Amino acid sequence: MVEVDRLTKYYGGFAAIKDVSFSAERGHVLGFLGPNGAGKTTTMRILTGYMPASSGTARVAGYDVFKESKEVRRRTGYLPETPPLYREMTPRSYLDFVARIKGVPKRDRRAAVNKSLAATMAEEVASQPIGTLSRGYKQRVAIAQALVHDPEVLIFDEPTIGLDPKQIIEIRNLIRDLAEDRTVILCTHILPEVTQLCDKVVIIARGRIVAEENLDTLGATNDLEAYFLEVTAHDVEEVSEPPDDDDADDAAASDGNDTASNPDGTAAGVEQEEPA
Repeated sequence: MVEVDRLTKYYGGFAAIKDVSFSAERGHVLGFLGPNGAGKTTTMRILTGYMPASSGTARVAGYDVFKESKEVRRRTGYLPETPPLYREMTPRSYLDFVARIKGVPKRDRRAAVNKSLAATMAEEVASQPIGTLSRGYKQRVAIAQALVHDPEVLIFDEPTIGLDPKQIIEIRNLIRDLAEDRTVILCTHILPEVTQLCDKVVIIARGRIVAEENLDTLGATNDLEAYFLEVTAHDVEEVSEPPDDDDADDAAASDGNDTASNPDGTAAGVEQEEPA
């Protein structure tokens, strides 16, 4: 389970997120929706230990994100929007590498890699260089790295962006299967994705939570779209002009704050796939 209470992050005098509160339960998929620059990525990076918050609390699988960051990262799998992949490695060697970084014992590593490959249906490409794979298979490998240490909580940031319709369906089906015994947070701005995958939706706009609703009360995509436009159109007090969400995160990562290691568990400098 994930519990967030009054989470706030300042960049100078600007509140990138302010008093963000929500919860996500085991066995459910929570859709974290918002316009570009609304604070989605900032929130997810705080939850995964990538950067500290200015104030507020967050607990993942019962552990405090700020006081027990190592325990939280052991129990969290993170798929960033641009997955960290080594193009020259095979999926099998890459997942073994990630498993070692994430502290999977040597005696359990082979089984953990095989299990994550099977769960993501990437076994048939396990021995091919990642750089030669289709985008759909690369995304499967990226999801596998989030799974390899068998986390209780999965956080996916735009997991289907850039994929073709067939690949999107495959990844959505995979996420449904993964959510059966885990807590899944799906960070996206694609409304049909939310209606097809999520049990609950949290909407953030200009750094503040403006709605939290169960999907069964909203109905079809058109109803969610109308609701989304309504709640995000409301004026929200701003301190100053907001920086781009990713630019602000990058600035924070290099400003000397007490930040944790990369949430996906990989070392700095891992080559990332360019978005299509």
